[in-house]
Amino acid sequence: AFAKSQLGASTRLPQSGTVFISVKDADKDAYIPICRDLAEMGFTILATGGTTDALTAAGVPATRINKVMEGRPHAVDAMLSGQIDLVFNTAHGAGAIKDSFSLRQTALSNTIPYYTTVSGSRAAVAAIAALKDQQLDVQSIQDYLPNRP
Repeated sequence: AFAKSQLGASTRLPQSGTVFISVKDADKDAYIPICRDLAEMGFTILATGGTTDALTAAGVPATRINKVMEGRPHAVDAMLSGQIDLVFNTAHGAGAIKDSFSLRQTALSNTIPYYTTVSGSRAAVAAIAALKDQQLDVQSIQDYLPNRP
């Protein structure tokens, strides 16, 4: 259902590619199983320093990339060059919030799916798994209704 809702909102969830993840400390533990699932589905994970440390400590492969405020090359550069297919970002603190604005703006202008909560990220990963397992059938509402004159 979530996958269909995203398609209806013109958000195409990737079934492969690279995910950028930068999450606040309070969310790091919650993102470990999310990222593990993505890695098991074949996604490459790019993450900021603290997020990379948390993921690799838990055995989830991740490659570090700079935050925008840390200088180039950074996550926005990677988004603009087409290297990132999905973004998970939860922000805390003035610098992170400023970075998250440029991330959101770039994701929106480049039609990259962007999630800002643990629950939204979980739903996106579950939807990606469902899309990989089965093809969604898109039908008009009339196809669901009995024949009418």
